[in-house]
Amino acid sequence: MTAWDLPLSLEVGGRAYRVNADYRDILDLMVRLNGPEEDERTRLYIALALFYEDMAQMPQEDYGEAVRRMFWFINGGRDEAPARPQPKVIDWEQDGSLIVADVNRVAGCEVRSLQFCHWWTFLAWFQGIGEGQLSTVVSIREKRRRGKKLEAWEREFYQEHREMVDFKKRYTDEEREEQERLKKLLGE
Repeated sequence: MTAWDLPLSLEVGGRAYRVNADYRDILDLMVRLNGPEEDERTRLYIALALFYEDMAQMPQEDYGEAVRRMFWFINGGRDEAPARPQPKVIDWEQDGSLIVADVNRVAGCEVRSLQFCHWWTFLAWFQGIGEGQLSTVVSIREKRRRGKKLEAWEREFYQEHREMVDFKKRYTDEEREEQERLKKLLGE
């Protein structure tokens, strides 16, 4: 496979399996992988079922390879994994509107109106994003994470857009129900 290929299937266990390669499919899959609801094993199984069109025909003993191939695909065809886990600087769900605005600018069109856009094409556009609101938000997140001093304009931006910069906490259904119960109890 070369940088010029856009795979629509992956080989797992010696057999080719069609994949859902549209960027929306992959973004949905990543949201599911990061969801607080299920344990990691369940999240991976759901991700495989969303990614491979005919996963029902895949032998269970191939699931490990299928997961590795799925992450290879998500990483744009690269096997390399960071030596240690990297801190989160982007949330594909929370930052969606910022990402879309900048990707649209790079792509020169409204990407959400495209019938199909291969994940690797979307990734290439995403990697072509230069200066903009997303890069500002990511830069402020990174500086705050490292305890670095923000410039005056960054402090002002952060104060005005704190809800955009700070990562939102994701709650399980049980946690949300408990919050609602407490609100009712307190009369809020």
